[in-house]
Amino acid sequence: MLLLPMLLIAFYSMTNGGNGVVNFMFTFDNFKRFFTDPDFLLILWRSISIALKTTVICILIGYPTAYFISRCSERVSQILILMITLPMWINMLVRTYAWIGLLSDGGIFQSLLSMIGFNHSQLLYTEGAVMLGMVYNFIPFMILQINTSLSKMDKSLLEASADLGANPKKTFWKVTFPLSLPGIISGISLVFLPAVSSFFIPKLLGGGQYFLIGNVIENQFITVGEWNFGSAISMIMAVIMMISMYAVRQVELRNSGKGKEKKTHEK
Repeated sequence: MLLLPMLLIAFYSMTNGGNGVVNFMFTFDNFKRFFTDPDFLLILWRSISIALKTTVICILIGYPTAYFISRCSERVSQILILMITLPMWINMLVRTYAWIGLLSDGGIFQSLLSMIGFNHSQLLYTEGAVMLGMVYNFIPFMILQINTSLSKMDKSLLEASADLGANPKKTFWKVTFPLSLPGIISGISLVFLPAVSSFFIPKLLGGGQYFLIGNVIENQFITVGEWNFGSAISMIMAVIMMISMYAVRQVELRNSGKGKEKKTHEK
């Protein structure tokens, strides 16, 4: 039952038809159409690029935040985690709509920029607005995953490193950071995969000017009615996500040492 929707999408992607009507003819024309049209390839690259930028920003902001939380007392850590997860109790669509009011002309951020001399700065309907919306919505996943890894870390390893003469900087790069890599990898999966396929964040904060692959899929199903082509794009994105998940999994196995153990066992 869980695979039934995916099988139906796969079936639609390899048949002809439109507007909900399917001609039972096996074809790869839908995939060929996507890979031979430079506009669709440009949109795909833009989607991957924005998702990668979003993921990098989430790591750069999320890691120091998670590290700070893990160093606090248990009570303070719980309060900070609650503050991070509290916005997630509100629907993501509602949170994104709130950013429209904040970034629009006459909004809070526009007024603050006007006070310091930036009177003609456009905030809404830009790539920066789209990335801001994605970072805001997805960064809690990165923080929580990294914080989990740091909290589970054996603190005696840090003491042992200090006893052996390592300074705090060296201890961080040799002990703390490697042990937190599983959290970083899990965070990358939870940020990159939804970011690359997001459609309502670029639609609302980009104003239709930053058309990403998720918007193309939505447009094919809802507006154009070309279910077959939309299904083909969905299958392409599913393959990209599976490849990404496999790559992340391999990095995680290599980091944990299981990959080396497997190779040794095979030999």
